[in-house]
Amino acid sequence: MDKKEEIMLAAIELAAEKGLGSVSLEQIAAKAGIKKPSLYNHFKSKSALIAALYEYLRENSKKVLPQSDMDISLIANAKSAYQVLYSAVSSYVKMCTQKDMFTFYKFLYSQRAVDPAAAAIMCEETNKMINATKALFYALCAHKLLTADDIDTAAVSFAMTIHAMTEHQYDKMLCGEDFSDEQIRSYIRWFCIALGGAENE
Repeated sequence: MDKKEEIMLAAIELAAEKGLGSVSLEQIAAKAGIKKPSLYNHFKSKSALIAALYEYLRENSKKVLPQSDMDISLIANAKSAYQVLYSAVSSYVKMCTQKDMFTFYKFLYSQRAVDPAAAAIMCEETNKMINATKALFYALCAHKLLTADDIDTAAVSFAMTIHAMTEHQYDKMLCGEDFSDEQIRSYIRWFCIALGGAENE
C-alpha cells in the first residue's frame, strides 16, 4: 500500500467517525502518520483528495461485485429485458451501498448544495450512470429485447427515474429503514412492458 492510499484510508476512517465535512487535512495527515505539508505532495487540496477518494472507493466497490453482475454479455443469454435491467440496477445499488462508498456518498449528499467539488462528483456519477444505461439500451434493442424509437431518451428517462428512486431509498436507510427494491422492481417491470411488450416482463 502506498502513502497515497494510506491517506485515503485515513480519510475514510475519519469520515466514518466525524463526517468528512468536519475533518481537516491536518487531521487526515496525522491519522496517516505524516505532517500536513507532506500531504500536499499527494493531494493539492481537500477537493483533490475528495475527487481521488471517489474514484478509489468506486473502483473498490465494483471489485466486490460478482463479475456476471456487471457483464453486458449476459444479454445474449437473458430471457427478458426485465432480467437484464434488474440485474444492472441491482449491481449499481450494491456498488453504491458498500460500507465505505455509502459513507462517502452521505458526505457528498450533505455537501453538494454548497460545495462545487461535491456537486461535480455527483454530476460525474450521474453522467456515468446515464452513459452506461445508454450502452445497455442499445444492446437490448440490438438483441430485440426492447423497442424504442428514441433509445437515448428512453435510456435517460430510465436512468434518472432509477437514480431518484435509489436516492429515496438511501434517504430511508439514513432514517434507519431497510433498503427495499419493491418500487424499483415494479418500475422496471412497467418500463419493460411499455417498451417491449408483455414477453419482456
